[in-house]
Amino acid sequence: MYNHIMKKVHFNNSQLTVVLIAVVFVLVGGLILGQTLGRNSTRLADLPKPEVSEGQRGQLGIDKNINEATIDLYLNRSDSVYYDMRMLEDPANYEAIEDGDRYLSGIVEGFEVLPLPYLVNVNGMLPEAVGKSYDGKTLFVQNDEGKYEAKYQESQQILEDLFPKNKYIFLMCGGGGYAGMTKDLLVNQGWDENKIYVVGGYWYYTGDHNIEIKRTGEDGKVSYAFWRLKYHDIDFSKLTEK
Repeated sequence: MYNHIMKKVHFNNSQLTVVLIAVVFVLVGGLILGQTLGRNSTRLADLPKPEVSEGQRGQLGIDKNINEATIDLYLNRSDSVYYDMRMLEDPANYEAIEDGDRYLSGIVEGFEVLPLPYLVNVNGMLPEAVGKSYDGKTLFVQNDEGKYEAKYQESQQILEDLFPKNKYIFLMCGGGGYAGMTKDLLVNQGWDENKIYVVGGYWYYTGDHNIEIKRTGEDGKVSYAFWRLKYHDIDFSKLTEK
C-alpha cells in the first residue's frame, strides 16, 4: 500500500515536471518572440523622415539621410518598394557627363526596373550635354506650367498598382534626376511626400549589394545580362487613349 502510494506520487511529480518544463519553454519562446518583434518595430520606426540634401543634389530631390552611401541599411523592408527608374538603354548620351552611362550596367540588390521615361515626358528636363532622351508614348505628360495630364484611361491605375500608397517608396536611377522626377509625379498625383525617398544615383553607389549587369568576355566583347533584372514594361498598345 505504501509503495503503491509512493509510486503514484512519483508519477504525479513526473507529470508536474513535464508541465513545468513546457511552461518554461512557452515563457522563454514568448520572451524571444517579443524581443524580436520589438527589434523589428524599432527598426521600422527608425526610418527617418525624408529630408532633401543641400546644393545641386537637393535640386534633384536626393535625400540627405537615405542615399547611395546609406541605402544598404534600408534594403529588404517588407513595408517598402524599391524602383530604379532608368531605361535598359537610354537614348540620351549620358556618357557626356562625368560618371554617366546610358546603359543600365548594374543595379542595387532588391531594386526593380521601372523606366521613368515611360511614365512621363522628360524632354527639356535633362542637362543640355546629354541631348534628348526617349520621346515616345508616356502615361502622363507634364506641360510647361508643371501640371500633369493623364494620356490613358489606365494611367492612374498603373501608378497605384506599381506604387502602393500604403508603403514606403525608394527611388533610384543613374544620377538622381529620373528618381526626383518620379517623386514629383507621384506627389502631384496624390502620394504622401513623406513616404517617398529619392535615394540618388547608382553611378555613385559603393555598397555591398551591387548586382553587375555589364559583362566583358574574354574576347573583350561587352554584353548586358538584363535577364538578371526584374523589369516592369508598359505595353501602350494595350491601353486606351483619352
